Amino acid sequence: MIVFAVLSSPLVVGWPGPVPAAGQETESLAVSADSLDDGPHVYWIDDSNARVFYICNGEFLPKGYRLSRNLTFAGLCADSLVEYDIPAREPSVERHEFSGVRRVLALSDIHGEYAELVAFLRAAGVVDQNARWRWGDGHLVIAGDVFDRGGQVTECLWLIHRLEREAREAGGRVHYLLGNHELMVLRRDDRYVNERYLRGIVQETTIWYDDLFGPDMELGRWLRTKHAAIKINDIVFVHGGLGPAIVERELDLEELNEAVRASIDLRSYEVLFSDEPSIVLGSEGPFWYRGYHLAMPGIYERITPQELETALDFYDAETVVVGHTDIGRIQRLYDGRVYGIDVSVDDLGGFEGLFWANGVFSRVTPDGSVEGF
Repeated sequence: MIVFAVLSSPLVVGWPGPVPAAGQETESLAVSADSLDDGPHVYWIDDSNARVFYICNGEFLPKGYRLSRNLTFAGLCADSLVEYDIPAREPSVERHEFSGVRRVLALSDIHGEYAELVAFLRAAGVVDQNARWRWGDGHLVIAGDVFDRGGQVTECLWLIHRLEREAREAGGRVHYLLGNHELMVLRRDDRYVNERYLRGIVQETTIWYDDLFGPDMELGRWLRTKHAAIKINDIVFVHGGLGPAIVERELDLEELNEAVRASIDLRSYEVLFSDEPSIVLGSEGPFWYRGYHLAMPGIYERITPQELETALDFYDAETVVVGHTDIGRIQRLYDGRVYGIDVSVDDLGGFEGLFWANGVFSRVTPDGSVEGF
């Protein structure tokens, strides 16, 4: 049975917001691609006080809120018809292993391409016309790199932030894994940040871009709960890969994820002179490793089938799914023991996703069609 449906609704571009007002089409919230508008960004002063701010039409728009429960507000810019509802409590770290899941869809390396992301999720039947969750108990995996390059990173983040809650309420899940570009921004490496943000919110507010995702910011504290790798049924999902250097450390997934979270806010000298952080954040760690696809001269060789089997045995998995390395379109590698899902969006005309159900992997094309390997 085909579980995806091609939807003919028009493309969404611009502000997703958590939930448009009833009957409000998301298209009317659109922002032009060259706009410098950005937001919302939410700064938690303490558990009862928050400050929400935007750049809107070249102006800095801040607004303070005192709350007793959730932070609820209407958007202050082009998203003025959007109602935001954000739990005041600090987000918690969720499980990293799930079993008995009936269906999974994975994609990677969004890089701020919000319109293409929503178009794909619509075509795949994961979200409806207003970009609300409609996939029931399905699990959606976004395997890192929502940040950098593209010009609608903030929109992508708020979309995922909302879909997480909607999916959970419907019995499903959205899993947003950290990629190397999340890591770069959280660790003050802004070299790939889109010019829209540097000329807009950074210039107008004098807030450093990475500070928009600091530990007291809503998006920042949310990102710091995310995993580097998860396991669904017998499939491991990770942005770059799990190579021999990680396996030799005998770091199980829980230990690996804890090591990453403990390392995110370390100073560079602390990483350099600390063994575990230097491994998990380095070129052979889960964010940067490309050994399933190629060798890095002087650093590591391409992984051998035996090394791959050793890694899969250690994690008690049958398959590993990775992004990070653009391979054109989704590919089945190593006799199906590895799937690469970082695709060339420009060449394909949109994202592809890797779909799993009943033990079988399929490729979902940008128009929602399902293809076997």
